Amino acid sequence: MRKLLVMAIATVSVAACTTMKKAEPEKTQAQQLIERLDTLRQKGVMYGHQDDPMYGLTWAYDKDSSDVKNVCGDYPAIMGFDLGGIEMGDAKNLDSVPFTRMTEEVKNHYRRGGIVTLSWHPRNPVTTIDGGGWAGQKFPEGTAWDVSDTAVVKKILPGGEFHEKFETWMQRVSDFLLTLTDDEGRKIPIIFRPWHENSGSWFWWGEKLCTVDEYKALWNMLQDKLKADGFDNLVWSYSPGMQDDLTAERLLDRYPGDDRVDMIGLDGYQWVPEEKEGFITRSKQNLTVLCDVAKEHGLIPALTECGMKNMTEPTWWTSTLLPAVEGFPISYLLTWRNYKEEWFGPSTSKPDAPYFKDFYAKDNTLFLKDITQ
Repeated sequence: MRKLLVMAIATVSVAACTTMKKAEPEKTQAQQLIERLDTLRQKGVMYGHQDDPMYGLTWAYDKDSSDVKNVCGDYPAIMGFDLGGIEMGDAKNLDSVPFTRMTEEVKNHYRRGGIVTLSWHPRNPVTTIDGGGWAGQKFPEGTAWDVSDTAVVKKILPGGEFHEKFETWMQRVSDFLLTLTDDEGRKIPIIFRPWHENSGSWFWWGEKLCTVDEYKALWNMLQDKLKADGFDNLVWSYSPGMQDDLTAERLLDRYPGDDRVDMIGLDGYQWVPEEKEGFITRSKQNLTVLCDVAKEHGLIPALTECGMKNMTEPTWWTSTLLPAVEGFPISYLLTWRNYKEEWFGPSTSKPDAPYFKDFYAKDNTLFLKDITQ
């Protein structure tokens, strides 16, 4: 009888434990990606490249091609793509990338074990003509760089005259994100980086174009919309631009809050060879502040955009970029796209290729093979 009683108690205990285990909420795709990013940055800094599988300096839309892969034999760990144009219902983004191809390449990179980040340069909703096109004939009229109207953000927030129009634009972003699923139909985890470089004023959401409260309301409006639509797969990245003598207070000036941000990054470029020492010094100072703030707020830090325009210093990868970022626990650095008129990544057609191979060979730089083994 006692044996039967013990067995009965054990059975109930096992059942109770099983029930408790089942009651534990499953981690979202975003939470899993955050944990992966945090783990990987203990090994080194991941290398990323914008539009990497789309085009390069000597090719365009070749299957399975990549300037990075063509140089070093490996894909970047991070691939970046931009949604600019999706708000208009366009077939191609602002850089002429077909959105159907973007969906395909996001799936391909995720299938390989890579990580994807999306930015969004939406057109100016105030100066853009409804139904397509924009008010003027010359760039940047009607684009994200059009700052001719200094109250765009205010006008698209709830109660503003262009709010309904922007609601349609946000819905089109949501509709596109629905296409980003894995082979089992699950939403692919994405680092989402909207309203970036807000510390400058070259975009219509820049600091001179809206108040702090308006910027935060803009962030919240888009985030609340996408969360309401079920996108729990997005890792939200807040990414101002690098600044001289950056302070924590300045970095957090328009910060939406710990409950709304998962990553914090900086965008910073070297435009001419003469800026080398200045780039290294500024990067080190900015990354020190960035990493301190990230640690205090429980965020993942990253260099969300960087590069040297047209790689006029071939040794830049090892003589400038590495010294600028070494020693900082950032998750990744992403160089901008390789376009024939302005490029930032490596290419077999340029003299920086051997130095990029040296950069690739470093123990503390991570590419696709490094994060999937």
